[in-house]
Amino acid sequence: MQKNILREITPLTSSDCFTIFSRVKSNFDFPLHSHEELELNFIMNAHGAKRVVGDHIGEIDDLEMVLVGSNLPHVWQTHKCTSDEIREITIQFHKDLFDEKFLRRNQLSFIRNMLERSARGIQFSRQTIESIHPRLTILSQKQGFDSVLELLSILHDLSISRNMHTLSDASFSNAELSYNSRRIEKTIEYMNLNFQKAITLSEVSKLANMTDVSFSRFFKNRTGITFMDSLLEMRLGHASRLLIDTTQSVAEVAYNCGFNNISNFNRLFRKKKGCTPKEFRENYSYDNRVFI
Repeated sequence: MQKNILREITPLTSSDCFTIFSRVKSNFDFPLHSHEELELNFIMNAHGAKRVVGDHIGEIDDLEMVLVGSNLPHVWQTHKCTSDEIREITIQFHKDLFDEKFLRRNQLSFIRNMLERSARGIQFSRQTIESIHPRLTILSQKQGFDSVLELLSILHDLSISRNMHTLSDASFSNAELSYNSRRIEKTIEYMNLNFQKAITLSEVSKLANMTDVSFSRFFKNRTGITFMDSLLEMRLGHASRLLIDTTQSVAEVAYNCGFNNISNFNRLFRKKKGCTPKEFRENYSYDNRVFI
């Protein structure tokens, strides 16, 4: 495997803003891992490789760019990839690189929202990748303040790009998303505390002091999905965590996450994750996880 270290700052120290490195290789050999730093990973020529981010598992195309949030488990595995010239550029930067007050300025709102969403992992569209990846190569050639300005510019352009897609369920990664609504946040908190029980729309509507119809519309406008889809996503996220972190049977996991019908649980899990709960547990390979 050929490695080409473009900026040798490994590990990233508290005195540095970010590190960028590039490599050409024939396979993925790093185990599942997590770290405090955020990571922007660009991969080319690895069609058929497997991506694991949080509780998301999927195959990648020939172009890949993902922003991984702080402490979110992730790995890319060779899987079905047969390329002997996989190209990878990785940028890691501190989670507190941008001051919280700075991020609250209007001009930084898109970056702030993107960094919040990165707690679940963000996959960018092919169009975005094609426009951004040449700048990553140029970034490695810049020095000092110019390199920081360019990184900020790249993050801004990523944050306003179209068709970005979050990968992991929020309940799996313990992502704290801001909806700018105390009613929504109160509802989400209630759902997280009671997901294993039966929760109705009327129940949470009363909690928000709204009618069922008004709350349903309000919830979708603020979160982008319906209340029932949000509850299902939350339950499946907790189920994924239990499948990885415990030895509970699939039936026990289903029951402990609010599913009273094992067949329905298996069907919904496969539809969401692309595999059965049993296959998910086997594919995740929790025993191989290392933390750096």
